Amino acid sequence: MTVADAELLVEVTGAVATVVIHNPARRNAMTAGMWRRLPGLLDELEADPAVRVLVLTGAEGTFCAGADLAELDDLLDDGDLDTVVAAEQRLAAFAKPTVAAVQGACVGGGCQLAVACDLRIAATDARFGVPPARLGLVYPAPTTRRLARLVGPAAAKHLLFTAELIDADRALRIGLVDEVLPVDRLAARVDEVTAAVVARSQLTVAAAKEIIDGRADEDRVAWWHGQVRASGEAREGVAAVHERRPPRFGWTPPVRH
Repeated sequence: MTVADAELLVEVTGAVATVVIHNPARRNAMTAGMWRRLPGLLDELEADPAVRVLVLTGAEGTFCAGADLAELDDLLDDGDLDTVVAAEQRLAAFAKPTVAAVQGACVGGGCQLAVACDLRIAATDARFGVPPARLGLVYPAPTTRRLARLVGPAAAKHLLFTAELIDADRALRIGLVDEVLPVDRLAARVDEVTAAVVARSQLTVAAAKEIIDGRADEDRVAWWHGQVRASGEAREGVAAVHERRPPRFGWTPPVRH
């Protein structure tokens, strides 16, 4: 396997950054190097003021078959499973909206990454699985709790206890994904959703994500409301409605040092 075969590819188009999991020879399984690379890559994209939305997807019709099992023994021996957790946690904490565009296999570590995104849009051929019970692994507490918050305790237990694969329709019913589209409509729908997010007030989007994710205490919520008054975003939104024109929102997050 060459470096080019197993890597994270990045493309920025307008305000949308797309990260592609690229390891097609192993159904886009994440290698140790890819897990280690992801947090730094997310740091770079979060710091880029031009980027407003992140899309995570896989190459050649497959999202991600999980951690590369060829490296699992080494990961266990070296304690590098912490690297996997760190990558997932960094994705979950990404300050901008994240969308998983899922086609084909979304299993194990791949499902962890999809669940760590804010939204999940799937193709009809998507298949989801959480297989630690097949491997004798115990998922980290944040990973397990994130899954349970998303699909509910009973569905999370079913996925974890049985390690069964479920199809896209069932994933939609239990809340694991938000939408299911035909394969040939997936990319267009992801474009529609990201375009809508880009066009909205980034003040609203950023505050909503932080509050929903439980990362804003009372002082931080008060700060967000202060930003509404100071930024003029609400005045612009109301004016746009009265004038029957698209709003020209200008708020950008302050640079964090």
